[in-house]
Amino acid sequence: MLRVLIADDERLFAQALELILGADERIEVVGRAHDGREAVALARSLKPDVVVMDLSMPGLDGFSAIAAILAEAGDRRVLVLSGSADPADIAKAQAAGAWGYMTKENIADDLVPRVLAAAS
Repeated sequence: MLRVLIADDERLFAQALELILGADERIEVVGRAHDGREAVALARSLKPDVVVMDLSMPGLDGFSAIAAILAEAGDRRVLVLSGSADPADIAKAQAAGAWGYMTKENIADDLVPRVLAAAS
């Protein structure tokens, strides 16, 4: 079972992500973080295989949270799920260590395959 942590400050969107991911029997959503600091703390305590991370969050942005999570557990995979398709954001996320980057436009079709690919 693939353990996934969702980090997104938009509660309804995070709940939708949990429903999409939880519908696949290979995936277990182990937690939801509503800001970057909580994402780092939950990644530390829950030890997910994959973190689905938004970039624009209060407290600690997604870029900093990615770097902190990977500094503690370099084998963890972070898949950025952002509303931004700005090449600068994509480059900055990659520089922070993100495994992959996708926009929020096609989550219904693309999210589960991308999360599974991140873990393999």
